[in-house]
Amino acid sequence: MQNLRIDLVSDIACPWCAIGYRRLEQALETLDGEIEIELAWQPFELNPDMPPEGEPILDHLCQKYGQDADSVERTQDEMIKLASDLGLNFDGARARRAHNTFDAHRVLAWAAEQGRETALQQALFDAYFGEAKRPSDPVVLREAAQQVGLDGEAAEAVARSDRYAEAVRAAEQRFIEAGVSAVPGFVIDGRYLISGARLSSTSRCHSSR
Repeated sequence: MQNLRIDLVSDIACPWCAIGYRRLEQALETLDGEIEIELAWQPFELNPDMPPEGEPILDHLCQKYGQDADSVERTQDEMIKLASDLGLNFDGARARRAHNTFDAHRVLAWAAEQGRETALQQALFDAYFGEAKRPSDPVVLREAAQQVGLDGEAAEAVARSDRYAEAVRAAEQRFIEAGVSAVPGFVIDGRYLISGARLSSTSRCHSSR
């Protein structure tokens, strides 16, 4: 059996990251028994300078990509349909706001130490795209942690502290220096970078910086 490490550079606020991970799952299902995967999620912030209240997603995307509302809405509709076809919950995608996710990444780093980061990532995708919740809200993080069998109070305590901040910043910088400028980014065995949920510029999320 071949062993393969995949570093998945991702942000909770990136719809293509949720879609890309689901497609990765499907690909691995077809290779069951042939490849042993070590998956490590790596942090990326799409909106590092976003204020706590965030911005309405339509306004944010129009300004970010220089497109009119009709064009952005069409793209969002196509994305939501694709996600639904893959079995993902994007029911709240139109109502979501653009948010910073740094605190969520810190809690994910804590969850990784307990082998539950993938489960928590998926719970946060559901919270954000399915229910339009703020992904770095300590209460949301507590609830998501509890859903996947983690200590919710401990997760909330991490969110309300500055624990794991240095580790998250270091990981973000390491992958930016490795050439990741948009997500999802799949780094294979530390050598090969594949960008995008379907390998095209329309299936990636770019940082606001």
